[in-house]
Amino acid sequence: MSMRGFGLSVAMVVVLVAGQASAASIDLSKPYGDKYGCINRNGQEVAADQMLLLTDKELITAASACTFTKTQAQADGSLVVTATCEAEGEEGQAPTNFTIKRSAKNAKKLTIADADGNVMGEVSRCK
Repeated sequence: MSMRGFGLSVAMVVVLVAGQASAASIDLSKPYGDKYGCINRNGQEVAADQMLLLTDKELITAASACTFTKTQAQADGSLVVTATCEAEGEEGQAPTNFTIKRSAKNAKKLTIADADGNVMGEVSRCK
């Protein structure tokens, strides 16, 4: 292999590792939520018509519960999640996709958007 080929190989490895490092920056090992999502993270403690709770396995809102079936890290550090969701008062499950990324306003918060790009809300790590 020529030096130029070796240099390109090293550059590609650096890009791949950097991409994985930035993508790994969203850590869902601890739950994130809005005020009511964090209060209700261990079960329904208070009734709330607006609630977001995000864990490494699911997204729960006031009206639906989504279980993750696939999580893909993106080059920009965001996560694209495929999930099956059950809506309150409806039968069956529907597949859906949404994106989790760092908030542009506050890097400690995460923004959750649906497949159409509509922001569902921002969440902070639960204390």
